Amino acid sequence: MRETSAACLACFSAARCVNSVAREFCVAALCASAAICVVTIFPAVVFASDQNDPVQKIIVPFLQTYCLDCHSTQQAEAELDLSLTLSSADVIDRHQTWQEVIHRLQTREMPPADHASHPTDGQSRAVIGQVQQILMAEAKRNAGDPGEVPVRRLSNAEYNYTIRDLTGIDIRPTREFPVDPANEAGFDNSAESLTLSPALFNKYLAGAREVVQHIVLKPQGFEFAPHPVMTDTDRDKYCVNRIVDSYERQPTDLADYFLAARQLQIVPGKPATSIEAVAAHYGVSARYLKTVALVLVDTADDLGPLKRLRQMWRDIPLDSTPEEALQSCRQMSEFVVRVRRRLEPPVDGLTVRGIHNGAQAFVLWKNDQYAANRRRYYAAATLDAPEMPPETPEEQSLLLPVEGQQRSDYWKALARFADVFPDAFYISERGRDYVGVPREKQEKGRLLSAGFHSMMGYYRDDAPLCDLILSDEQKQELDELWRELDFIANAPVRQYQGFLWFERTDSQWMRDAVFDFARPENLEACSEAMIEKLADVYLEKAKRNGAQGTSEQAIRDYFSRMNQSIRWVESARRQAEASHLLALEQFAARCYRRPLTDAERAELQAFYQSLRVQDELSHEEAVQDTIVSLLVSPLFFYRTDLAAADTEAEDAASTQSKENLQQRQRREFQSLDDFQLASRLSYFLWSSLPDDELIQAAASGQLHDRDVLLQQTSRMLTDQRSRSLAVEFVGNWLGFRRFEEHNSVDRQRFPQFTDELRTAMYEEPIYFMQNMIQNDDSILDCLYADHTFVNDVLARHYSANIAADRFEASVDGWVKFELAGGKSRGGLIPMSVFLTQNSPGLRTSPVKRGYWVVRKLLGEQIPPPPPNVPDLPEDESALGEITLAAALAKHRDHIACAGCHDRFDWVGLIFENYGPIGELRDVDLGGRAVEPQAVFPDGSHGRHLEDLQRYIKQNRETDFIDTFCRKLLSYGLGRSLLLSDDLLVDEMKTELQTDGYGFHSLVKTIVTSEQFLKRR
Repeated sequence: MRETSAACLACFSAARCVNSVAREFCVAALCASAAICVVTIFPAVVFASDQNDPVQKIIVPFLQTYCLDCHSTQQAEAELDLSLTLSSADVIDRHQTWQEVIHRLQTREMPPADHASHPTDGQSRAVIGQVQQILMAEAKRNAGDPGEVPVRRLSNAEYNYTIRDLTGIDIRPTREFPVDPANEAGFDNSAESLTLSPALFNKYLAGAREVVQHIVLKPQGFEFAPHPVMTDTDRDKYCVNRIVDSYERQPTDLADYFLAARQLQIVPGKPATSIEAVAAHYGVSARYLKTVALVLVDTADDLGPLKRLRQMWRDIPLDSTPEEALQSCRQMSEFVVRVRRRLEPPVDGLTVRGIHNGAQAFVLWKNDQYAANRRRYYAAATLDAPEMPPETPEEQSLLLPVEGQQRSDYWKALARFADVFPDAFYISERGRDYVGVPREKQEKGRLLSAGFHSMMGYYRDDAPLCDLILSDEQKQELDELWRELDFIANAPVRQYQGFLWFERTDSQWMRDAVFDFARPENLEACSEAMIEKLADVYLEKAKRNGAQGTSEQAIRDYFSRMNQSIRWVESARRQAEASHLLALEQFAARCYRRPLTDAERAELQAFYQSLRVQDELSHEEAVQDTIVSLLVSPLFFYRTDLAAADTEAEDAASTQSKENLQQRQRREFQSLDDFQLASRLSYFLWSSLPDDELIQAAASGQLHDRDVLLQQTSRMLTDQRSRSLAVEFVGNWLGFRRFEEHNSVDRQRFPQFTDELRTAMYEEPIYFMQNMIQNDDSILDCLYADHTFVNDVLARHYSANIAADRFEASVDGWVKFELAGGKSRGGLIPMSVFLTQNSPGLRTSPVKRGYWVVRKLLGEQIPPPPPNVPDLPEDESALGEITLAAALAKHRDHIACAGCHDRFDWVGLIFENYGPIGELRDVDLGGRAVEPQAVFPDGSHGRHLEDLQRYIKQNRETDFIDTFCRKLLSYGLGRSLLLSDDLLVDEMKTELQTDGYGFHSLVKTIVTSEQFLKRR
C-alpha cells in the first residue's frame, strides 16, 4: 500500500469524498492528494452521491459543464477552484467566493465568450437562485451575530488620537512605530492584524515616557504642554507664551473702539443699541467702550488733545462706508498714540555707590515707577523742555494751554486724556532700561522680562488692561496665569539664585567675606532665615555707601518681595499635591474609559506612595511614573470593551462541534454595558476615547436607549473629531492613508509637485468626506458631486480661480469649490491624489487607475496579474510613435490578459487627459495628442469624466452602494464581515435609499444593530 497523505486524511475527515467506496480506496491504497482524487479519479462517483442535496442536483452539474475545465484543482484560473463545492456547507464556507461567482454570472462575464458552451438564462438563474437561497438561509440562522471580535490593542492611529484627546496635545507618540497591517477588508482596526510583540510593547513604553515629558503640574491638577517641559527653560516658555497669548487676544486697538462708538450715537427715529450688543459685534470690551464713548461725546472739558480727538470723531460722515469710517478711526488712534507718548513722565534710576545699576532691587523699583505712570501725564513735558517736543504748531497748541484758558481746566482735561488712553495697556517685552539706551533701540524678544542683566526674572505690567478692559472673570484668569508662572517655573527661586550669582560676579557687591554664606549653589540660601540674614547684611553695607530714603526702601522691598514669593511657591506646591493625586484618579478614569473601581483607586494611590517611599522619588517624578503606568496598562491601550465576560463558557463551547458552537455562541450573545458601548461608538466615529458628554450619557445608564444613542451619534458625526472617520475609514478603504510619504514622482520632470502640493492632494478627499460626514450629504456625491475642496496650492494645480464667487468661506485655508465639473473635477474619482498614486511617476497608468476604481469603489474582486507579465515602459516618452492607450490595446489582444484587463482598462482610459500628477493635459510626455476614449462594457463610448459618471449611474451604482455599505460596516465592527452580516447590509441599503442616501443613515443603522450592541 502507498502511504496515505495528510491531505487525503484531511479530505476524508471533512467528508469531502462523499462516496464510501472512493473514500476507502483513497485512504487505503492510493493517494498523494485527496483533492486530485475528488476531481479527477472519481468525479462521476463523487458527483453522483446524495441526490437530495440541492447543490448536487443543480449546482454541481452546472459546474461540471461550464466551469471546472478552467476552475478546478489542476486548472484553477484566477486561483479559483470550484471543484471543492460539493454541498451546501461548501457554499457557506466559501460564501465570499460564491457571491463573486453570482456577480460574474449575472453580468455574463462567465463563462467567457470563447468558452465552448454557455448556459441558458434559465440555467444561470437556477444556479444563482439556489446559491442565494443557501446563503440567505444561513444568514438568517445567524442573524445579528456580533462575530468573533477579540480584545485587541489600539491601532497606531487610535493611540495617537486617544493621546491627543486625553492630553489636549497632538503628540503622536506612534510616529516611529511599525506600520499596522490591515485585515482583508483593508482596515487596520481589527484584531486580525493588531498583535503585540515585546519589541512593540517597548515602543509603547517609550511613547508613554514621551507623553509625560509634556506634563505640567499646576496649583490645581495638571495638564499637558504643547512641547516637552522637562527643563526650567521649557517651563518658562510654556508659561510665558500663555500669558503673552492672553495679552494678544485682548481687544486693545483704539480704532475698533472709535468705530464701535459710532454705533452708539443717538439718531432720531432710530432705537438706541445697547453697549453690550455693539461691543459683541465689534469684538471689543463693553466696559472700555462705555468709557471711550463718554469721552467722545462729553463737551465739559473740551480742551487740548480731547478737543482735537472729538473733532476728528465728529468729522467722520455718518454715511461713510465701513472701510472709510475705519480709516478715519485709525487716524484717531494714531493721533492718540503720538500725543500720548509726549506725556509720559520720565523715570530716573536709583544709584548707590558700589551697587550695579542693573541690580534687581533697582530695576524692579524703576519698573514699578513706569507701571504706576501708565495713566498719568508729565506736565513738565508740556510747559518747559519736553523730552519729545511737538512736531507741528497744531501739536504745540494741543499740548499747551492757549491764551484765555484756565490752566487748572486744561490740566484736568489733559489728566482725563491720559487716564482714558494709557501709554500702554500692557508690556509684553522689556529691554534693559538701566543701560541708557533709548527704548526703541533696546533689545526685543525679552517676553515679560523684568529687564535684568544676564538674570532670569519676570515683571507684570498690565494694570491699565485690568482696570479699563478686562472683566472680573478675565482678570482672575490672567492672575492665575501669572501665579502659574511662579508655581510651574519656580520663577522666584530661580530669580533669587540669579541675584546671588550676579552680585558675586558682574556686580562684585557681595565679594566680601561677610556674604560667603549666601551662595547660589547653596540650596539653603533661599530659605526664609537666610534671605532675612542677607537682607540685613546687604542693607547695612548699602547704607554705609550712601543708601537712604528711596534707594534704601527699594532694597528692603526687594528682599521682602522675594521672600514672600518664594514662600508662596513652597506653600502652594505642598498644598497642590492632593489635587494632583485627585487629578491622577480622574486621568485614570479617562484612560480606562469608565469610572474606577474602589480597588483600582486604592491600587493607583498605593503605586504612587510606593514610588515616593520605596523608590524615593519626588512628588513630580512619582506623578510622571504613575501616568506612564496608566498609559502602558492593558486597560488603556487595549480595547477591553470588546472582551467577553464569561471566558469559562467560551472554553467549554470550544470543545463542542462546529454546529453546537454556533448555537452556543448565539445563546451567549451579551449586550455591551453603557461604558463599553460608549467606547465602541467613539472609536468607530472618532478613533478615540469617549468625551465627557458621552461618558455622562453612559453613566446615566441611558446610552442603550435608542433615542439617546442616535442623539449622541448625530452629535459626534457633526463634531470636528469626525475628521478621523474621514482619515481612517476613507483613507484606508481608498488606499491614500500614507500618501504624504509618496515619493514615486520625478520632481525634476514635475517640479510643481512640491511637499505642499502633495499634502494638499492628501487633504482634498479628507475635507470632501468630512464635509459629507458632518452635513449628512449623499454618499453618491463620491461619484457625481460637482464640487470638491481646495486650498490655494491645489487650486493653482487645478487651474481654478480661488477668488471666484463660486468658492464658499475658507476653513483653515480650504474652500468648497463649486461647479468644479467645469474644470473636470468634482467627487472622489478625478482627485489628483488617486490619479497620482496610481501612476508610475513618468507616465499615466490606465491599468492602475481603472483597477483602483473597479476594485475600491465598485468592489470587484480581481486576482493579481500572472507572473512574468511584461511591463510597459516606465516613461511615456519612451513609447515611440504609439500612445499608451494603443500600447495597452495590443496588450489586451492576448487572450490571457484580456479577461482581467477588459474589466478595468475602460475606466483608466477615460483618465488619459489627466497627467501623472493629476494635472489636465492635451499632450502626453512624448508630445503626442491625448484623446481619451473608452468602450464601456455596455457597448457605449465615452471620452470624458461625465461619460464615466453616466455609465456608473446607469449600470454600476448599486455596486458602489453595496461596497460603501460593506466597507463602513466592516470598519465599524472592527472585523471582516460574516455571511450573517448580509442581512444588515441589506437593511443599510434599504434605510439609505429611504433617507436620500445620507451618510448618517448608514451609521445609525450600524450603531443600532445587534452586531454593534452585543458581543459573543
